[in-house]
Amino acid sequence: MTRVRDNKDAYSVPSVRTASPEEHSRLQQIFRDASLSNPGDREMLNAHPEFLILGDEAILSQRTRVAIDSAGTMLGFASYKITGDAFELEDLFVDPSFWRRGVATALVDNTIAVAAQRGFAGIWVTGNPHALPFYESAGFHVEGEVHTVFYPAPRLYRATL
Repeated sequence: MTRVRDNKDAYSVPSVRTASPEEHSRLQQIFRDASLSNPGDREMLNAHPEFLILGDEAILSQRTRVAIDSAGTMLGFASYKITGDAFELEDLFVDPSFWRRGVATALVDNTIAVAAQRGFAGIWVTGNPHALPFYESAGFHVEGEVHTVFYPAPRLYRATL
């Protein structure tokens, strides 16, 4: 069971649901804040601000899941896409003030459940190299490497079972 620290002494399980189009601006803020909070990417992203814009396609097509705490605060989001017979974790971003509190794990677990419900045996992700320890702790295994705009990145897979 994944828990999120709501305050100094209590933990709660975040609820995860489909994002609505009205939430795009908050998701954009989380995306930007989380992206710029990574010192290894900050310089490149500041030099290319076009990569700090979150499109709305996944939200409009109901492929974005959001984690919400008991007070209704949006903690983070994950988006997925289906290409042919592959289920792909496309985005995974958590508000930096909620890092290391189980939010990303809850979003990955929820996305795994969505993939399983749709009949997929597993999911793929091209992970940020800085996040490799997280993905491995979440059950993903490196299957290769791909070249992204900024650097080579691990290509990871996790079974849904």
